Amino acid sequence: MENSVPTKTINPWLMIIPPILASFMCILDTTIGNVALPHMAGALSATRDESMWILTGYLVASGVIMPAVDWLSKIFGRKLYFIISISVFVLASILCGMAKSLSFMVFARVLQGLGGGGIVPIANAIIFEGFAPKERGRALSIFGIGVVLAPIIGPVIGGWITDNWTWPWIFFINIPFGILSVFLAFNLIEDPPFLKRAEKITIDVKGFCFLTIWLASFQIVLDKGNNAGWFDSAWICWTFAISVISCILFFYFQFTTKDSLLDLSVFKDKNYTIGIIIQVIGQAVLYSSLAILPQFLQNMLGYSAYLSGVTIMTRGMGSVIALIITGTCSNLIDNRIFTGLGLLMMGISGILFGNLNMQISPDSILLPNVILGVGVGFTLIPIMSVTIMTLQKTQMTNASAIQNLLKNVAGAVGTSLVSTLVTRYSQIHQYMLVGNLTSLNPNYTNRLNHLISAFSGYSQDAAQKMAEGYLYKELVTQSTLFGYIDAFRVFGIVCFFIIPLLFLFRKQSKT
Repeated sequence: MENSVPTKTINPWLMIIPPILASFMCILDTTIGNVALPHMAGALSATRDESMWILTGYLVASGVIMPAVDWLSKIFGRKLYFIISISVFVLASILCGMAKSLSFMVFARVLQGLGGGGIVPIANAIIFEGFAPKERGRALSIFGIGVVLAPIIGPVIGGWITDNWTWPWIFFINIPFGILSVFLAFNLIEDPPFLKRAEKITIDVKGFCFLTIWLASFQIVLDKGNNAGWFDSAWICWTFAISVISCILFFYFQFTTKDSLLDLSVFKDKNYTIGIIIQVIGQAVLYSSLAILPQFLQNMLGYSAYLSGVTIMTRGMGSVIALIITGTCSNLIDNRIFTGLGLLMMGISGILFGNLNMQISPDSILLPNVILGVGVGFTLIPIMSVTIMTLQKTQMTNASAIQNLLKNVAGAVGTSLVSTLVTRYSQIHQYMLVGNLTSLNPNYTNRLNHLISAFSGYSQDAAQKMAEGYLYKELVTQSTLFGYIDAFRVFGIVCFFIIPLLFLFRKQSKT
């Protein structure tokens, strides 16, 4: 299989600068707005549920455009389409900052998603094709510093900007980065001969329509399902049914249409298929941990959004350490070893997070957070190199688009799943613990009598009700704590279980 890199007039180490800068800007923007969401909801006169469409609109639009990246690259030429994507993203960022109503904000976020959805897949493809396998690991590690750090520092930057400036500036800061990215992309990126603008490109209308319906309805189910009671809600059932049918029809037309939106033949490559499975699960664990830990710190321990973000930033330190190691040693150590070690560390961090309690200090969160960061750095970047190492150069853009689409869906699933797990496990523990609140339990009666005496300034009935209410509140707090603990442990165990998949990979080539 031909893996050599065509002769270029521009040094590939310069060529990856605009993809790194644009990807960092794009990924940062997907998380930076989460902290400012309550402020945006207030300014736009929207409820919390209504404001969630600000996030959902972006995710759906970016998910829809990712599979079309290879097709659009053939229409415009990949370099031009990359520049168009950045330009649309920046223009939409300006519109987001100027929004005065929820409907206009959602429109601007959808437009931003259409631009941002093409940036990361093209950036990946440029790096995959621009470097020989022996240099690809180092290039991906440099690229990975931005990719991994962006969602971690996003909440911190978002909180700081929101507190010290105003929420529109979380969008306006994209302007200088976007302009610089476009300038560098115009001057430093070259298209390989097989990705120049092509003629007579047909449009897979059916595939694109069913993909849009599938992802839009699926994202709605994930975002609204937990609050609606999942399948206890009739509209959730209907929306999920529409999603499943659209998904089936989308893949049917991908297999039966000659010029389909996606070339699914890449899944015949065993390395690619196994790598995608590991990446999807790893992405779900990463985004679930990014969602669950701030919730625990803010809801249970009373941390501010900014302080919880600062606490979580130690994860970024671990990721940077791991990426420096993988970049330095990628030619000496098989990337499968890095990935296995990373999954092991992610699993260990989940178990350590499973020992949380209400008296934990910020220092006690440091160790498992750093371990998780190192695990993420060892896993998500080296596995990208292993996943595509046996593919043809002409398959890279399509393979990158599929990879990023599935990772995008996995992140949404992980974020939704962790909320459901915490809720369900909390309910289970509350059901188990409430049986202890009985007069037959001497510990309960002693604690109750002590509290009643503490409320001696009230009548006997009022003091007893206040004491019982206080104990029930403690029970709810403890059951919720156990819900978080169980969720952390589940994701840790999942990481352990996918390690054996690494033995199914073909041996990595260094040439």
